[in-house]
Amino acid sequence: MKFRSVSLSVTCGAVLAAFAAAPAGAAHPAQDSGPAVRTGDGWVRGFTNDAGVDEFLAIPYAAPPVGSLRWQPPQAPQPWGGVRDATEYGNLCAQVTTLGVFAGPASVHEDCLFLNVFSNNVGAPAGKRRPVLLWIHGGGNVDGASNDYDASKLATGGPNGSATVVVTVNYRLGLFGFLSHPALDAEGHLSANYGILDLQAALRWVQRNIGAFGGDPSNVTVGGQSAGASDTGANVISPLAAGLFQRAIFQSSPTSTYPPLSVGTQRGLGFAAAAGCPGTDAAAASCLRKLTTQEVLQWQGTANANGPYVTGPMVDGTIIPVSPEVAWTTGRYTHMPVLGGIVHDEANFGIGITEYFSGPPQVAMTADQYTANITRIYSGNAGPGGTPPAYPAGTVDAVLAHYPLANYSSPQTAYDYVATDPGACRALHVDKLWAPAVPTYAYEFDYRQAPYYFPPMPDFKPLAAHTIDIQFYFPLWHGGVLGVAHKLNPKEQALSDQLVAAWTLFARDGNPNGAGSDSPWPRFQGASPRLWSQNLQSKPLAASAYAARHQCDFWDTILVY
Repeated sequence: MKFRSVSLSVTCGAVLAAFAAAPAGAAHPAQDSGPAVRTGDGWVRGFTNDAGVDEFLAIPYAAPPVGSLRWQPPQAPQPWGGVRDATEYGNLCAQVTTLGVFAGPASVHEDCLFLNVFSNNVGAPAGKRRPVLLWIHGGGNVDGASNDYDASKLATGGPNGSATVVVTVNYRLGLFGFLSHPALDAEGHLSANYGILDLQAALRWVQRNIGAFGGDPSNVTVGGQSAGASDTGANVISPLAAGLFQRAIFQSSPTSTYPPLSVGTQRGLGFAAAAGCPGTDAAAASCLRKLTTQEVLQWQGTANANGPYVTGPMVDGTIIPVSPEVAWTTGRYTHMPVLGGIVHDEANFGIGITEYFSGPPQVAMTADQYTANITRIYSGNAGPGGTPPAYPAGTVDAVLAHYPLANYSSPQTAYDYVATDPGACRALHVDKLWAPAVPTYAYEFDYRQAPYYFPPMPDFKPLAAHTIDIQFYFPLWHGGVLGVAHKLNPKEQALSDQLVAAWTLFARDGNPNGAGSDSPWPRFQGASPRLWSQNLQSKPLAASAYAARHQCDFWDTILVY
C-alpha cells in the first residue's frame, strides 16, 4: 500500500502493615530505595533523580484499552496490592509513523495509558501544595510518548520560576485514539475522540490523587506542544473537562482546526472496509476489535507517511461540541488564562522530514517541488480536514506571485515562509478572539541558532523549526531513540531559565510574570497589542510588526478562519 508523505521487591508482613497505617502521600515508612506514595489505586514507589526531584513513572490512570475495551471510553484502572515499581517508563502507545526522528521506536502496545509525576513536594500538607502542570506530548496525534520529557526543571521552576508538580501522560493515538464508525458510535458510549477522553481521565486522576504528590488539584494547568496544543484546545472547548483545570498553554500553537464528524466517519468506514470489516452493525464492531494491533497499524501509515484513514480530533458534538473558531468567537469554551504562540520557522520541520527520508543525494527542496507543494495545497479545499469551501480560482498564482523564488536564497527558505506564515496569522487571529474575554499572553520563539535533534543533513537549515523549543523546557529532549540530545550553551541555558520561569509562573498565577505584574511579558490586549519575542535577548513585539513579518495582510484575504 502507498500512503501520502508527511511533509509535514518489597518483603511482606510488617512492611505492608506499615503501608496500610501510613497516611496517603507519606514517604515509605520502612526501609526502601525510593519515595513511595499511596494513590487511590495502590502504593507506588519512585526514585529521586540527580536534580532532587522525585519521579514516579508509568502509573496507570486507566485500564488497558484492549480486547472489548478497544474503542471504548477509558475505564478505571484495576487497584493493585503491595507497592508498584514506578521507576521505569511504560509502554509507548501503538504507533508506526515517527515523523523522522521525532518519535519511535514503533510500538504495538495498546496497554499504554500511563502517566508520570515529577515532584519535590511529596506529602506536603494542603496549605503547602504546589500548582500542577499536566503536559501533553505532540506528534500529530499519531506518534510520540511522554518518555523523553524529563520534567525535572519544570518541577523545580528553574532559578527564577515557581516549583510545580508536573504530570506527563500517554494517550491513545492514530486509529486507536481517533476513530468514528457507525457500529462503534451506536454502542451508547462516548465515541470518536478516545484520545481526548484519555486525557480527561488523566485529569480526573489528578483531581483524585495529585495532593498525595504535593500538588494542588484546584490549580491545574493543561499544556502541550503541537498536537498536544491541539488537544489542550479540545479540552478547553469540551464541557466534559470543565472544572478539571484552570489555565492553558498552547505551544505551537492555538490555531487548531478539527474536521467534522462526517469526515471522520467516512475515513472510519474506509478503514474498516480495507481491514476486512465491512458493514455498520455489531458484527462490524466485533470484527474491528478482533483485529490485531499490527493489522490496525498497517492501515495507519508507515514510518514516513500517514494512511488515508487517520483523522485526529474531530467535532463529534459532545466531547468536542463545536469547532475552535465557533468556540472562540461565541464564547462556548471554559474561560481561563491562556498562553500560546509559535516558533519562527514552523514549516522547516516538515521540510527536514522530507529531506531525512529522501535518501542520497539529500536535497531539502527543489524549485519544482516548491511549486508543486503550493499547487497541491491551494488547489484544494480550505476548510478543516480539507473540507469545503475550496480556495478560489487564482489562489495558487497569487501565492506564487507573493512569494517568488527570486526573493529567497533557496526553495527551502521560500517554502519556510510560505508555509509558516498562514499558521502565524491564524495564531494572531485567535489571540485577538481570546484577548477581550480571557487574560491572553502571546509569543513567538524566534531564536534561530538552537541545536537540532535530527542528524545533520547537508542541504537543510532548521532555524527555529517546529519542535526545536521543546529542549528549553525539557532538558536534553531529543524525540525518539534516533534523535540526538544536545546540551545548551550558557546563553541558551539562560533562555531556558527564562522560559521555564514563564511557564511555571503562569501555572501558578495565570501570568508568566507572576501575580500582579505586567513586565516584562506584556498581556496581549488593547488597540496596540504586543507579543513576547523569545530569544537570547527577549523583548516585546508589536502585533503589527509580527503581522508584517508574516504577511498577514495578504493571508487574511485567503485563509478561512
